[in-house]
Amino acid sequence: MIALFFLTGCSNSASLPSHSSAKSTPAPVDPIEKQLDLIAAEAKGRVGVSAVIIESDETIATRNAHDHFPMQSVYKLPISMAVMKQVDEGKLRLDQKVRIGKNDYVPRLAYSPIRDQFPDGTELTVDELVQFALKQSDGTASDVLMKVAGGSAAVQKYLTDLPVTEITVLNTEKELAQDWQAQYRNYATPDAAVLLLRALFGQRGLSAASQGLLMKYMTDSTPGAKRLKGLLPAGTIVAHKTGTSGTKNGITAATNDIGLINLPGGKHLAIAVFVSDSPADDATRDQIIAKIAKLAWDSAWNR
Repeated sequence: MIALFFLTGCSNSASLPSHSSAKSTPAPVDPIEKQLDLIAAEAKGRVGVSAVIIESDETIATRNAHDHFPMQSVYKLPISMAVMKQVDEGKLRLDQKVRIGKNDYVPRLAYSPIRDQFPDGTELTVDELVQFALKQSDGTASDVLMKVAGGSAAVQKYLTDLPVTEITVLNTEKELAQDWQAQYRNYATPDAAVLLLRALFGQRGLSAASQGLLMKYMTDSTPGAKRLKGLLPAGTIVAHKTGTSGTKNGITAATNDIGLINLPGGKHLAIAVFVSDSPADDATRDQIIAKIAKLAWDSAWNR
């Protein structure tokens, strides 16, 4: 096993004040909510947040947590988890070779180191495909893994069995690259993304060995260094998965990062931040995620 982390009225008074003398007391504004609003405003789009301390089950931050947001490559995590479940069941092997043909490659506008390194096709193990999907967010690897798992229906069944609802995996990366609207049908709510992270952390539906491997690859992930990790103290362990769309008519549909963050004192923060339909530039969108992660990290540490 690879250890990485640890490895959430009415008054009974006889008389009531008259309308003229009654004063309503406004509900106090949670300081973190006010700061979230200020940060989210920079996106000029939609921002969804969910953050929970796993050990205490304490909600640290929430914003549009039940809304649907396009996942983009965030969905490589549930796909990889579904594959690892089949490894645990003996239906697949980590060292099992999978043939990848040129027709399996995602289009050029989609990111795929496998396609670029092996233009005529190749063979890779299941383990190598999971690494490419989680560490480099390779679109071809994700599509091949979905096919190996039995298609989107098999991934959806895995999620249902966990159970994690409000995450929908329908389309391949190739299909997402060909149809702008398809990404909105492959959605998650921030709360559902955190529920998925908590399932991973708690080894629900996965062996300890499979969980450890996924956590290692997520911690070693190279995309999104300026998102969840961007403003956290140096050396903070973050196992995460990003998701990024293209930009159409000046609007970027998805800039996302979800992950498990080590907190001082041994606790862990599960957090999902989705920035959708934003005209802001890349740096601003990344900074929004980084600022929200730092805000949640500071608040969680002080509790």
